[in-house]
Amino acid sequence: MASTLAHDQQAPQERQAPQQDGHAPQEGRDRPRPERPWEQEPPRPYATHDVINQPPPLAPYDASEDAALLEGLRREGAGWAEDDVRRLGLRAGSAQAQEWGELANRHEPELRTHDRYGNRVDEVDFHPSWHHLMRVAVAEGLAGAAWADDRPGAHVARTAGGLVWGHTEAGHGCPTSMTYAAVPALRRQPELAAVYEPLLTSRVYEPGLRVPAEKPGLLAGMGMTEKQGGSDVRTNTTTAAPTAESGVYTLRGHKWFTSAPMCDVFLVLAQAPGGLSCFLVPRVLPDGSRNTFRIQRLKDKLGNRSNASSEPEFDGTVAWLVGPEGQGVKTIIEMVNCTRLDCVMSSATLMRKTLVEAGHHVRHRRAFGAALVDQPLMRNVLADLALESEAATTLTLRLAGAADRAVRGDDDAGTEAAFRRIATAVGKYWVTKRGPAFTAEALECLGGNGYVEESGMPRHYREAPLLSIWEGSGNVNALDVLRALSRDPGTAEALFAELALAQGADARLDAAVTRLKGCLAEGSPAGARRLVELMALTLQGSLLVRHAPSAVADAFCGTRLGGDWGHAFGTLPAAADVDAILERALPTA
Repeated sequence: MASTLAHDQQAPQERQAPQQDGHAPQEGRDRPRPERPWEQEPPRPYATHDVINQPPPLAPYDASEDAALLEGLRREGAGWAEDDVRRLGLRAGSAQAQEWGELANRHEPELRTHDRYGNRVDEVDFHPSWHHLMRVAVAEGLAGAAWADDRPGAHVARTAGGLVWGHTEAGHGCPTSMTYAAVPALRRQPELAAVYEPLLTSRVYEPGLRVPAEKPGLLAGMGMTEKQGGSDVRTNTTTAAPTAESGVYTLRGHKWFTSAPMCDVFLVLAQAPGGLSCFLVPRVLPDGSRNTFRIQRLKDKLGNRSNASSEPEFDGTVAWLVGPEGQGVKTIIEMVNCTRLDCVMSSATLMRKTLVEAGHHVRHRRAFGAALVDQPLMRNVLADLALESEAATTLTLRLAGAADRAVRGDDDAGTEAAFRRIATAVGKYWVTKRGPAFTAEALECLGGNGYVEESGMPRHYREAPLLSIWEGSGNVNALDVLRALSRDPGTAEALFAELALAQGADARLDAAVTRLKGCLAEGSPAGARRLVELMALTLQGSLLVRHAPSAVADAFCGTRLGGDWGHAFGTLPAAADVDAILERALPTA
């Protein structure tokens, strides 16, 4: 524009000067033309579609590149599995595995109640990507294999594997989790465990309904809730009538939320003559005939879309008693404890996955003259999320370590079993509660890009609330903590013994533990959430003070326990060492 104006402001005589050949300049031909940038080159097709200032695809990346995870793996006795976890992390972050997760959710499972001839089949068809995900998960020992592994730390190794393979997608973690959790419950009936446990702990995934004993590997589900009661399973109306054969019953009833209906066997609660009892229900009977398992419909869920959740109807359905009659809850509670641990694990995984996505985006996106990752307020948000993620991962692995030592009997005084009993319920309440807010904040780091379905962030956001609902919502878990405290005083002793390991290391943590002791004496159902929240924060603070770098522990205690914090992520105080926190938390570019 400046050069054009300068040209137009020349003196008239200069503009009309004759050429050397004596001819006056011809308008538009010989006369110098203004410099017009848009005319320097011929226009390119689709030039307006040039893509700039957008991040490249994240995949491939290493889902195991997480200091908190690897340190916890070693600390809790499974350092021998680090190579496997790292290998699985690379596979989870591969473009192929990420695509499997996307396709499994885009092409949702479909129910087929009848075949072409009108015969009842009650099958669910899954996209091939679902089967690819399942095959890897089972082969890597994320289902029941830990129960057949004699090495100390095997359950920790499985949890660490879940923390990295979960970067693919969450839905297929449901059947692997239930299969893992079914084994200790089934051991209440040794003759059944002798038949099914070797198959439930197999590393072979074979979809399709066949006689269970003829398959190289099995998956297990469970049917507990019914429409009139939900978590109040003692109100179940499904009945179990004994047959002439000892231990064999027939069931009649309608379950309300039974996920992964294509599993081979299910642990089911039903009312027997002696009270609420636990039963093993195979989809296919030993003679090869289909057991009655009528899938009335699949749930249309907020998230977890790749996983089929169903309402099965039992009508003369053959079942085998697991444990004594009338002790159904006591029998299946070990299954519940295991799946609650997996809820904590899955929430921690979702936090880590969305943090990695957010970190990748802000590294490659510029706004207001600088990369987003260099903007002070964005760094505050990311560091705050990083604190939450590390606290969740560290607690998850501590819970897995307690579970490993408790189930192996490497716990002479029973302290780890008592700690596991209360801390798993505490972790289930708190970590899963933090998931939705965390995921929303990570999504916001991507701005409008994160609100678009193809970014993957909406899928993660829809997934987050499930984990605080599955295996008992927040109230159920908070009240379960009160129940544990009242019925087994050893649980409180185990919790405070754990907290005492960090005593004197941070004044804010010490003050929080003192407050917790006071609240414990005044515990009431109405205040259960407040009490359990304080338990969770002191436990996470204790673990970080003992095991995390000082920048992480100091910022966590100062904000979560010391009160120097706002009401949203990204409100860390000026004293927080944001640079050190982010250097630890985010993978290298």
